[in-house]
Amino acid sequence: MSTAVQAAAASVMDRVAARTARKHHPLNVHFDLTYRCNERCIHCYLDHEDHGELTTAEILHVLEELAAAGVLTLTFSGGEIFLRPDLFEILAAARRLHFDISLKTNALLVTAERAARLRELGVRSIQISVYSSDPAVHDAITKVPGSLARTVAAVPLLVAQGLKVQLACPLMQQNLLAYRGVMALAGKLGVPYSFDPTITPMMDGSGGPLTHRVSTAALLPVLQDPVLSACHPRPAARADVALPSGKPVPALASAVSSGLESFSYEDIPCSAGHNSCYISPYGDVLPCVQLPQTAGNLRHQRFGDIWYRAASLEELRSARDSELPVCGGCEIRSYCERCPGLALMEGGDVLGAYERACEMAEQKAHLAGVAHPFSALHAEQAAAVGNGRASRNEHSCDQVQLVLK
Repeated sequence: MSTAVQAAAASVMDRVAARTARKHHPLNVHFDLTYRCNERCIHCYLDHEDHGELTTAEILHVLEELAAAGVLTLTFSGGEIFLRPDLFEILAAARRLHFDISLKTNALLVTAERAARLRELGVRSIQISVYSSDPAVHDAITKVPGSLARTVAAVPLLVAQGLKVQLACPLMQQNLLAYRGVMALAGKLGVPYSFDPTITPMMDGSGGPLTHRVSTAALLPVLQDPVLSACHPRPAARADVALPSGKPVPALASAVSSGLESFSYEDIPCSAGHNSCYISPYGDVLPCVQLPQTAGNLRHQRFGDIWYRAASLEELRSARDSELPVCGGCEIRSYCERCPGLALMEGGDVLGAYERACEMAEQKAHLAGVAHPFSALHAEQAAAVGNGRASRNEHSCDQVQLVLK
């Protein structure tokens, strides 16, 4: 596809995203088919036990409801989607309903036959998790010996079928210095890549995975890498860089709710609940996998009823970026990748600021050349400390005056 055609397609999708977000029409759904997985990644936020997944019949019924509601794109993920023996039946049903389909997988179970079947079913893109080009590093993160070799071996099988493949690499303490190797591996395989320094709490709110998170100071080599374009303000982040193969490389990724994130979401904190949502393997509907506020359950309610009537979604939709209590007036907001879900899980307020986002915004703004970048949260905290000191000084003066009297 030519650059001009890609630009035109992106423009169309931007307009679709803006219109659906403005009218609150569901456009994109992230559907986890299972939390079961054949890897045990150290940073994973999921409980891998099966607590009663939706049956094949239930999933097919949900797909009918999503189509009736006007959903366009589906991202099927997990856990590991290939652990569902009915995966191809689900994909076939989704294509009959004319969904645009993307998959997320570790690719351990991909074979030539399965790759061909994915192509026959019209799957558009496949994101594959790779943590390092070094087997020792990757396999230590997945806790599966030989997993890197099996994952990498699947890529040519998929590419040979004409499928779009992207390597996705979450960055954590254990693999931070391996990111250049992943870039080289992607170039060798002829596929794009993305990196994401977002490590999230467990879905139940417990912070275990956060022990693997990289500090903002340690992220400096990545943030300073010109190839990744990580430190531009958000409106400039659309400019992609090209691999030696000529294929585009997305800028450093962030915690977002859908595969259709766009700069046309004017004054909306993110697309979650506006034109995208998340469905769990148990039928729970949430604004996003990272925003654990259940709006309803598809075993008991219709998707359309949940989407248009859930009070929690209505409340979320009323939020505007410019009206956020702390972040709305932040001078470096354009460098911030604030996530409402992480604001809730890490800061306790879906509308609030949280330390990690502010630290990252300050670091990016500084590297982009902003003089003395200071987030609104930190300015507020500094003012509170200053006021506290002033109050203590006033109290001391009052005591002195009492003694003198």
